[in-house]
Amino acid sequence: MTAYLDQARELLAEFPVVDGHNDLPWALREQVRYDLGKRDIATDQSAHLHTDLARLRAGGVGAQFWSVYVRSDLAGDEAVSATLEQIDCVEQLISRYPADLRRALTAADMQAARGERRIASLMGAEGGHSINNSLATLRGLYALGVRYMTLTHNDNIAWADSATDKPGVGGLSRFGREVVREMNRIGMLVDLSHVAATTMRDALDTSTAPVIFSHSSSRAVCDHPRNIPDDVLERLPGNGGVAMVTFVPKFVLQAAVDWTAAADENMRAHGFHHLDTTPEAMKIHRVFEEANPRPVATAATVADHLDHMREVAGIDHIGIGGDYDGTAFTPDGLNDVSGYPNLIAELLTRGWSREDLAKLTWQNAVRVLGAAEDVARDLGSSTPPSNATLQQLDG
Repeated sequence: MTAYLDQARELLAEFPVVDGHNDLPWALREQVRYDLGKRDIATDQSAHLHTDLARLRAGGVGAQFWSVYVRSDLAGDEAVSATLEQIDCVEQLISRYPADLRRALTAADMQAARGERRIASLMGAEGGHSINNSLATLRGLYALGVRYMTLTHNDNIAWADSATDKPGVGGLSRFGREVVREMNRIGMLVDLSHVAATTMRDALDTSTAPVIFSHSSSRAVCDHPRNIPDDVLERLPGNGGVAMVTFVPKFVLQAAVDWTAAADENMRAHGFHHLDTTPEAMKIHRVFEEANPRPVATAATVADHLDHMREVAGIDHIGIGGDYDGTAFTPDGLNDVSGYPNLIAELLTRGWSREDLAKLTWQNAVRVLGAAEDVARDLGSSTPPSNATLQQLDG
C-alpha cells in the first residue's frame, strides 16, 4: 500500500481534491462562537476539529466548499441572519490565512488558486430555509459569494421535500421550481444532497444547468434516504451534473445505519438533539458506544460507493464531499481532512486510472461550476430577475 499512497500523493499534487462540503464554520460557531483565535487552524486542531491547514495540505485539498449551514429548526429572518454570520466566518478565515486560502467565486478562480498552491475557498448554503422564501435573498447570498444551495436540510421547507421528513409538497412546488430556475439564471449550483428522491427528480426536470450532490453516496450500496437512487444517478450524464460521495459512516455502511438509529434515539432520550456534537452530547455518545460498539466504515467502504456510482453515472459525473466537521464519526483511514490520499490509494488498488482519478478529484467539480456560469451568462442576457413569491405561486 505504501507505493499506492506515494502515487496518490503525487496525483493529488497535480489534481488536488475539490471537496464539496465541510462544516468547519458551524463547528467554529458551536465551539467558540467564531473566536478564531481560540481555534487557530494554523495550529494543530486535531483535539477539536477534523480540519486545520496542515491537515488540508496533507490531504491534498486544493478547493473547499465551506458549508454556511444553519440548523433547519431556525426559520425566517433568524435563519437568514445565521447564514450571514456563517458567510462572515468564511470571509474571516480567508482574510486571516491569505497564504493558504484564496477566495474563489468562479471556475477560473479555482484554477488560479491551484496555480498559486492555495486552497480555493468557496461557499455553499445548506438548506432553502436560508433564503426565507425570498428570491431577492437568494440573489443576495450569491452576491456574497455563495455558489451552491442545498434545497433542503433534514426537514421539509414550504417548497421542497427533504429526504428525512415525511412527504410534503411531493418534491418541488411551483415556487420550488422557480427557485431552481432563478439559481440557474444567476449561476448558483442546485445541490440535491439531503432532498427527497422526488425533489431530485423534479429539480432535474427543471434545471437547465448541471446540478450537484455536495455530499451524498449510493442508495443501491447503502439503503439510506440521504443517498442517491440509481435512476437519479443515471440522469446525471444528460444533465452534466456531479455526485460527490460522502464519508459519513451512517450513510455508507448499512450496519452503521442501524446502529445510528439506536444511537440517535439514545441522544433524544437524554434530552439532546441527535446531531448535537457539543462536548456534553459527545459524552452521551461515548457511553452508548462503549456498551454498543460502533460498526466501522473504512476507505474501502467509500470506494465501494464510488465504484458503483462510476458504473451507473460515469466517470465524468462523480466527485468527493467528505462532510468533515459535520459528523461525529468518520471511517477508519478517513479520520479527518488529511485522509484523502488513503481513498485515492484504495481506488488505485482497484485499477482506477490516473485520468479517472483526476476527474474525480479536480476536473469534474471545476467543470460543473464553469458550466453553471455558462448557463447564467446565456440566461442573464435574456431573462430578468424573478420576483415571484411563495404566495403567488403556491397559494
